[in-house]
Amino acid sequence: MRIKNSTIIKGKKRVYFGVVAIITAAALFCVQGYMDTWCILHAAGRENSSFLAVQAASGEAQKKSSGEDLQLYAQSAVLMDADSGRILYGKNEEEKLPMASTTKIMTCILALEYGNPDEVVEVSSYAASMPKVKLYVKSGEKYYLRDLLYSLMLESHNDSAVVIAEAVGGSVEQFASMMNQKARDIGCYDSYFITPNGLDAKVNDTGKVHSTTAADLARIMAYCVTDSPEKERFLEITRTQGYDFTDVDGTRNFHCNNHNAFLGMMQEALSGKTGFTNNAGYCYVGAVESEGRIFTVALLACGWPNNRSYKWSDMKKLTAYGMERYQYRDIYEKQTFSDILVKNGIAGEQGTPFEEAHVSVTLQAEEENLPYLLCETDQVEVKSRVEPVLDAPVAAGTQVGSVSYYLNGELVKSYAVCADETIEERNFLWILGYILKRVTV
Repeated sequence: MRIKNSTIIKGKKRVYFGVVAIITAAALFCVQGYMDTWCILHAAGRENSSFLAVQAASGEAQKKSSGEDLQLYAQSAVLMDADSGRILYGKNEEEKLPMASTTKIMTCILALEYGNPDEVVEVSSYAASMPKVKLYVKSGEKYYLRDLLYSLMLESHNDSAVVIAEAVGGSVEQFASMMNQKARDIGCYDSYFITPNGLDAKVNDTGKVHSTTAADLARIMAYCVTDSPEKERFLEITRTQGYDFTDVDGTRNFHCNNHNAFLGMMQEALSGKTGFTNNAGYCYVGAVESEGRIFTVALLACGWPNNRSYKWSDMKKLTAYGMERYQYRDIYEKQTFSDILVKNGIAGEQGTPFEEAHVSVTLQAEEENLPYLLCETDQVEVKSRVEPVLDAPVAAGTQVGSVSYYLNGELVKSYAVCADETIEERNFLWILGYILKRVTV
C-alpha cells in the first residue's frame, strides 16, 4: 500500500513539473519573442548606417567623349578596353553602318571554332562567281580550309570567304545564321550579317542590310583576340606577313601578302582587318597591346577615295588616346563584417533560450584583387549591403548580402556575402525540451 501511494505521489510530481515546464516554456517563448523584436529594431538602425556608407575613389566622374575632341575622319568610331568590353571613347558608336571586309574577322573566327583546318573543301560555281578582290578559284577545285583562311585574312579574297562559309555552314545562308548567333552570344545585338565577305547586301523581304556598329565591331574583335578558344590561331593568321600554298592537286600556286599596313606602323599593333565597298567607304578594325593592356578600335565610313589613309590617322589617334590615359588599377577593397543576429536561432550546442544566436559571414571572392583599366577622372564606388537580421533556420552558404563595385555609376562586379555555418531554429518544442532536461536532472 505504501508502494502504491509512493507511485501516485511521484506521478503527481511528474505532472506538476510537466505543467510547470510547459508554462515556463511558454513564458520564455513570449519573452524571447520580445527580445528578438527589440534586437531586430536595434540591428535595423545599424543596417541603415552600413548600407548608406559608400567608399569612393578620388576624382570626378568621367563624362563620355563626344567624338569631336579627337577630330576623327571616321563617321563612327570606338576605342574599347578588350578585357572588360568598356567603351573608352566613342563617336556615333551605336550608328548602324555597312562594314565591308571587316566582316571577315567573324568569318575567320567561326571557321576556326567550328571548322577543321585540315578539311578538303570544294569550290562551288557560286563561290567562283564572286567579284574581285578574289583568289580566282574555279568551280570543282579543291583546297585545304587552312590555306583559304590566309587568303581570306591577308588578301581579303571574296571567293575564298564563300568557299569557307559553304564548307563550315553548309550554305552561305546557314553560315550567316551562325554569324548572327555568334554576334548575339558575344553581346552584339546591333549587327546583321548576310554575307561572309562583307559585300554590300540587303534582304528584300525585311529591308535589313549587312551592317554593324562601331561598338559591336570592336567587341567582336575583342572576342577574337582575348576570349575565343581559337584566339592564338586567329592571331597567328592575321599577323602573318606572307603565305604560300597550292590547291590540293598541286596544279596551282598562290602567294598572299598581308594588306594590314598598320602592323608595320606601330610595334604595339596586334591584329586587324581592312575593308572597303562603295557603300561602306574605308573601314578598319584592329587591336593593339601595350603594357598588358589590349585595346580594340573600330572605324566605319572613314573616308572615300582618295582618302584611304584616313583610317590610319584615326587609328593612331585613338590608340595614343588609350595608351596615354588608361592604366590598370586594383580597385578591390578588403571587407570585414560583423556577425549577424539570427532571430529564433539556437546559439550553439550549449545555447540557452536567453542567448542570442549569431552567424559569421564571409565575402565569396576567389582572388583579392580586381584590376580595372582606369583614367584619372574615373570614379569607383564600393557598396556593401548585408542583412542586419536573419530568420532561423539559416543554412551554411546562404547568401546574406553583397559587395558591388561601380565605375562611373555602372555596375562592373558584384561578390556574394554568405553565411559560414548552419543555425538551427529555436521553437517552442526546443525550449520545452531544454526545460525538461533541466528539471529532470
